[in-house]
Amino acid sequence: MDYLPYIWIAVMILAAVFEGITTQLVSVWFVIGALVAAIISFFVPNFAVQFALFVGVSLFMLIITKPFVKKLKQAKSEPTNADRNIGKTAVVIQQINNTTGTGQVKLAGTTWTARTVNGEIVDEGQKVTVQEISGVKLIVSPLAQK
Repeated sequence: MDYLPYIWIAVMILAAVFEGITTQLVSVWFVIGALVAAIISFFVPNFAVQFALFVGVSLFMLIITKPFVKKLKQAKSEPTNADRNIGKTAVVIQQINNTTGTGQVKLAGTTWTARTVNGEIVDEGQKVTVQEISGVKLIVSPLAQK
């Protein structure tokens, strides 16, 4: 059983490599569990005890770090000045056609590239409502004609 420390070190390295590749915090707990199992393997040659410690420490680390990881993984959306344009009305200055990738609107004195929500073609001069902003494009929907 002299080889068990090497097995736990291999498990630790593999988990660390996998963690580095995924960057999703899915195996960092196994790294710590394998480290504990590797240290214990020098003193307790029983694989069952080592495995129980590996599982126990890994679960313990998962439980105590879960709130931190949850907070870390939540994407924070920073509102920008452009967000104030959502819900506003713009005028089409170049026909909007998602298929051909054309379309511009004028909103508050600024020209924006625009696409429609449902792929509708909107002719020049029509009014549209800004639904969202995707990158530097306004996603719009046409206003009902009176």
